[in-house]
Amino acid sequence: MPDAAPARATAREAIALLTGATGFTEHRPPPRPLPPDGPLGWSGYDAARERASARTGEEESVVYGTGVVGGRPCALLSFEFGFLGGSLGRNTGDRLAAAYELALTRRLPLVALVATGGSRMQEGMVALTQLQRVAAASTRLRAAGLPQIAVVRDPTTGGGWATVGAGADVVLALPGAQVGFAGSRVRPPDADPYAYSAEGQFAAGQVDAVVPADELAATVTQWLRALGPHEDLPAAPVPRALPTAGAEPTAGAGTGSAAGVGTEAGAGTGSAAGTGSAAGTGPAAGGGPLAPLPGTGREAVARARDPRRPRAEAYLADYFAVRLPLHGDRSGALDPGLLCGLGLRADGQQPVAYVAQCGTPTRPAGYRAAARTIRLADRLGVPVLTLVDTPGAANDAEAERAGAGAAIADTFAAIAAARVPVTTLVIGEGGSGGALALAAPENTHVTVDSYFSVIAPELAAAILKRPPSETGATADQLRLRPQDLVELGFARSIVG
Repeated sequence: MPDAAPARATAREAIALLTGATGFTEHRPPPRPLPPDGPLGWSGYDAARERASARTGEEESVVYGTGVVGGRPCALLSFEFGFLGGSLGRNTGDRLAAAYELALTRRLPLVALVATGGSRMQEGMVALTQLQRVAAASTRLRAAGLPQIAVVRDPTTGGGWATVGAGADVVLALPGAQVGFAGSRVRPPDADPYAYSAEGQFAAGQVDAVVPADELAATVTQWLRALGPHEDLPAAPVPRALPTAGAEPTAGAGTGSAAGVGTEAGAGTGSAAGTGSAAGTGPAAGGGPLAPLPGTGREAVARARDPRRPRAEAYLADYFAVRLPLHGDRSGALDPGLLCGLGLRADGQQPVAYVAQCGTPTRPAGYRAAARTIRLADRLGVPVLTLVDTPGAANDAEAERAGAGAAIADTFAAIAAARVPVTTLVIGEGGSGGALALAAPENTHVTVDSYFSVIAPELAAAILKRPPSETGATADQLRLRPQDLVELGFARSIVG
């Protein structure tokens, strides 16, 4: 006989999973009795409620109050699935609205532990409209700059998923949980069950992380530290430069086919290749000695394209003690070439939100995820760090169908509207508008092995109807070297 499925945690057991021995202080809204058999007079509804109460020991399908998670005070709400399937009725709506109001008045983050089948049929439209109450309460909390974390348990479906769950700033899921708007009895008979699972929702970018129960308290604690609320945090420090693995400090990196430019004889070689008067030009962030700068535009491009150059993952690992990824664009797509999330710095655990390109053409999903991250950070008062490294926005037909233009425009708008400080470091290729969308006006810095250009040299040469042999010369004309970017006023400093 196979082992029986583990019993579902009760609402209070789920709370204790987070609060541990620190305890939980329950709150209750003022009593508001329902008419006999509820607002619809549904025969047997009162008896069903009495049985649910006797079975679970609860008065309703939601328990809420205050508690401490990892030393951080917060408002907590938890669904009791054993009470009529965790469904939402009028009195459930009272409790949910009161939980959000508790978080608002005490200026606490809200953590929701969700397990629900959706709206309660026995209360009809009265039950369904509770979703509007929840949405309004969530919006007020959002406007006040207070974070919302949802932990979706098994099952989380219907309106509970579409409000308390998916409407949170950060969505964590327990492994194997059924998660989706359509419950198991109302979806098409041939529907793929994976799509309605925690893992499937993670794969689709609708869940930020799938977290085992024994890791949940530690994970939520880290998120609470990162999300705040915070006040008057300083700008994100500029990351330190990382060395190129195995590269000679003054090597003429512009030679060979890896450059994609400089195919003319002698391109990127000789005294111009990171030596001579060009070397050391421009201020270095932090005041330290500056590594040799590229002598020509073609060399700058070659160094940025060097496969040995450190990428975003290395910079993030060096910059943060803890990273908490935000996963997906919430529109059903992912871009593995763009990393988003919040992190904690080792020096005082300062939170910083990050958006980092990984050297690939950025897809619409990446820009939407970036805009989501920047707006969340702005609302919560968390400074933002962007790492720019892309040859440009993805330009294939699928990217166009997925709304590349609109997604890039939205990212530009998110940066422009940000009230928190945004710091940008260009760590490799700065390819046209697809890179500029993530660059902070007046606070962009560049590494010695980066470039930024209105267009890639190859494309510029093609537009100008120049032969491929003139690509290197075109790169020189574009003035795309780090020192050029400082002299042109685009970059504030060179990180060497």
